[in-house]
Amino acid sequence: MRKRNILNLIKYHSENNEAGFRNEAYIIARLFDQSGDSQLAEYIMALLSGVNTFLPQSSEYESSFFCKINLDATPLPLPVLIKNDVLGVINSINYNGGMNKFLFEGDPGTGKTETAKQIARILKRDLYAVNFDSIIDSKLGQTSKNIASLFQEVYALPNPDQVIILFDEIDAIAMDRVNSNDLREMGRVTSSVLKGLDRLSDSVVLVATTNLYNRFDKALTRRFDAVINFNRYSREDLMEVAESIVNSLLPKFKFAGRNINLFRKIMATMNDIPYPGELKNIIKRAMAFSDSSSEFDYLKKLYEAIHQTSSDLKKLQQEGFSVRDIEILTGVSKSQVSRELKE
Repeated sequence: MRKRNILNLIKYHSENNEAGFRNEAYIIARLFDQSGDSQLAEYIMALLSGVNTFLPQSSEYESSFFCKINLDATPLPLPVLIKNDVLGVINSINYNGGMNKFLFEGDPGTGKTETAKQIARILKRDLYAVNFDSIIDSKLGQTSKNIASLFQEVYALPNPDQVIILFDEIDAIAMDRVNSNDLREMGRVTSSVLKGLDRLSDSVVLVATTNLYNRFDKALTRRFDAVINFNRYSREDLMEVAESIVNSLLPKFKFAGRNINLFRKIMATMNDIPYPGELKNIIKRAMAFSDSSSEFDYLKKLYEAIHQTSSDLKKLQQEGFSVRDIEILTGVSKSQVSRELKE
């Protein structure tokens, strides 16, 4: 235990900063445990938990500043350019070559957070996201103090090579100091983040995401070892993503029939195909809202959701749909479709 830890305890107590006090106490307990004094560590943890017994430490990292993210094996289709960069991130972590801070930037729904989850899953590491609600404080100067406490916890991680720290939407605490409405407060907050990153050990992997890269503080950008742009989707990439999404959802909706050819035709009618996050919501909602007694009703719902209108026979024909396609999308029999289109 260092003098700094004691000073922090006293400071947090005098400021009535309960979150900071408890987090510092957790850090002290872990330091005692690492130094071999497990009994004292257990006693501190028991006091903090308010019980008389203490369970042995597990791999779960407990903190009011972090929350553990559940990982799954859901496929994450990415364009080749982004995929290659992500593979580079994974390789650099495996090589332990001193690159450990990564910034993922791009529009909402481009897969930044999901990619962080996949990286953690591939590397078999736990992923802990920073809870900014516990950090941002309306009291002047308190946010920067909480950030300092946050990084103190990161420095004291018991098994840093088994976790990845995620600063999801880091712009919440690190916007441009020059363009901020409150220059002094934002300056203090951003400076705290800069100091925290400068002191970060190479053994700690940190991934940050932002939707507001153009407003990002440039001094902070330079602290990251690599910046990955997630806006690099072509129309063909998004068509492939859409097909991957529907293929992953079909097994979950047992009643839904597979008709990839018609699905592609529907997606092709979109002037602008949205990014994967919104795309998945549109497709999933169409399946969830469809009639389970009709195996292709989800395709009809998908078309209507995309165009915000019910299907029109003439319009469908102009868009290149066959008579059979139109039957599926409208519920009108093929013979009647043929008659009405001739008329």
